[in-house]
Amino acid sequence: MVVFSSYTTPMERDYGKPAPDDISTNDAGVGVGDIGMSIPMGISAVNVQGIAAKLRQGANALEIQFPGAVRGTRQAHTPGMYGEDQREALRELAKINEINLTTHSSMGIMGLAGMDQQGNFSKEQRKLAVDEIRRAVEFAADTAQGGSVVVHTGEFQRPISEEPWAKKPDGTFQFLGHKEEPERAIIRVVDNRTGQVIQQVRKNQKVARPRWLKNEKGEYMDYEGNVVDIKNRVPEYDPTTGRFKVDLYTWDDFVKEAEERNNIRAEELGIPVQQLPEHERMLPEEAFLKATLETNEGHSRGWALQYAQGFDEEKDALGKLKKALEYYKKVEEVVSPEERWKIMREAGGIASRYAPGLVPSEYKKPTEILEDAMKSVRRRMEFEHQASVSQQQQAEDSLETQQHVVSARKYALQESFRSYAEAGIHAMDITRSKALEKPVFVTMENIFPESYGAHPDELKNLILRSREKMAEMLHEERNIPKEEAKKFAETHIKATLDTGHLNVWRKYWQNDPSKSLKENDDNFKKWLLQKTEELAEAQIVGNVHLADNYGYQDDHLAPGMGTTPVKEIVAILRKHGYTGALTVEPGADASTDLGDFWGLMKTWRLFGSPIYGAHGPVARSVGWPKESWTDIQYSYFGQTKPPYYIFGPYSPSQDWTLWTQVPLE
Repeated sequence: MVVFSSYTTPMERDYGKPAPDDISTNDAGVGVGDIGMSIPMGISAVNVQGIAAKLRQGANALEIQFPGAVRGTRQAHTPGMYGEDQREALRELAKINEINLTTHSSMGIMGLAGMDQQGNFSKEQRKLAVDEIRRAVEFAADTAQGGSVVVHTGEFQRPISEEPWAKKPDGTFQFLGHKEEPERAIIRVVDNRTGQVIQQVRKNQKVARPRWLKNEKGEYMDYEGNVVDIKNRVPEYDPTTGRFKVDLYTWDDFVKEAEERNNIRAEELGIPVQQLPEHERMLPEEAFLKATLETNEGHSRGWALQYAQGFDEEKDALGKLKKALEYYKKVEEVVSPEERWKIMREAGGIASRYAPGLVPSEYKKPTEILEDAMKSVRRRMEFEHQASVSQQQQAEDSLETQQHVVSARKYALQESFRSYAEAGIHAMDITRSKALEKPVFVTMENIFPESYGAHPDELKNLILRSREKMAEMLHEERNIPKEEAKKFAETHIKATLDTGHLNVWRKYWQNDPSKSLKENDDNFKKWLLQKTEELAEAQIVGNVHLADNYGYQDDHLAPGMGTTPVKEIVAILRKHGYTGALTVEPGADASTDLGDFWGLMKTWRLFGSPIYGAHGPVARSVGWPKESWTDIQYSYFGQTKPPYYIFGPYSPSQDWTLWTQVPLE
């Protein structure tokens, strides 16, 4: 093995590091100096001095992470809690110690589509999320002088079984959220005017729909035998029952209807259906909800017609009553009071109406009877026009809503592409305005499998489409040439590959029952490394998080302590030219071992460092057991801890100490 002999710090950060082209021993080609650690501010460190302590323990690179969002707390810092003095201190700390800094934006932000905790989307939430990224970008420019700014993906929740990558070529599932998911999957549909979820469509839910009247060729017809388009189709009438025929539609029926509508739309645009733009393409869940809305629309229009028809009859009756009233007014004027009894008419009344023959009838003048009748007619007319207009309004509202029914997937992705593009543009502007030697770039992290962006294919799509959007915005809004805009987008939008998150896909991997557990585990590992290779070949990875687990949850074990092939992943990335940050996220060791720094040392050991032990002053400050010269855990040939240096006028005098460093009383 070729070994570099240079030493950059007392912790031999390059010692034992193999040459980049020497991976014959399955080594990833990295050494201690290439591997850094994360520091969640407010958790792992509480101030600049806490960051400096990590450096004294031996870390060569740090990712400063911000757990807080919007307004920070003591336990969850935000970039806004660090002012000019602290930013300058961090910048100088990195420069003096020759270390690399990267930045992690708010962990409380999950995706940039603007989704809230209820699953709705809003422009306000989207802006809040983008603003969190913007201020992390500015922090990175001030402290790290560029580099990666990690952003969590998680644009929206989606059933795993519905994704194209969930199935194998033979049609069986490679990934499943749970056994019943293909039949019981829930898919959200939103109103693109508001971003609010209209309905959660369930795949096992059936919807009653009219059986449309068709001719022998399968074309839609009206009741006069004319061929009509899909918008003017009518239900088939059954004369034997006197009812219109209705069928129960399943999810497969809506898949077919969506395909039919897409074919029709492609014909209208004069393009092959395969080239139909995404925003023009109808998805099954959209067809599902539109069917329900069409039913509501038809019901409302039917009642509107019914009420309107009664209104016409009442309006005609009112006109006749008016004429009769005018006539009898004249008659009553010419009839003497003594003779008016002759024109009196039986008026009936409530009592006689419900008990005819038992209650004496009431007699009134014709004008009184006509005026009472007109009052009743006017009341009925008011009811009918109010009812008809209300039903017509409901029908129009239903029709309008149909025009804005959009799958949550379609809506969220368009919002996400724009948001990441805006964040990338801000990173570009900050880089140029501050004349940074290395650019600031936004890196999307593959987060948990339950949300979009976690699967490598989804992560790749997010990055490529966001780059397209950024280039489009730069060209259209700033007149930057297309090729130049494309290069800016590639520079400022990249990916953070998290090894632990990638391994969590194991819990949704469907084992082949004909193979052993080891064979299935090997197949999953093969898939994981293949996807890593695809991302590496696409040259989109700009940052890497190193963490481990057993494939169930993101437990943040130190690399090498679980089942994640961390070393192989890094070797693949190195093979394809990756030279960016490698950051250990050692959360579990802070609880189950002596501290989070032990996670970094275990990673050094995993990657072949002959020295992977370092005990710093932090141990004594938190009341851990006193160390002795016989302690060899995490050490190399006994003790390797650095001295407890204190610089400046406060440092104790060394004039009266023995060679053993024991101070004299």
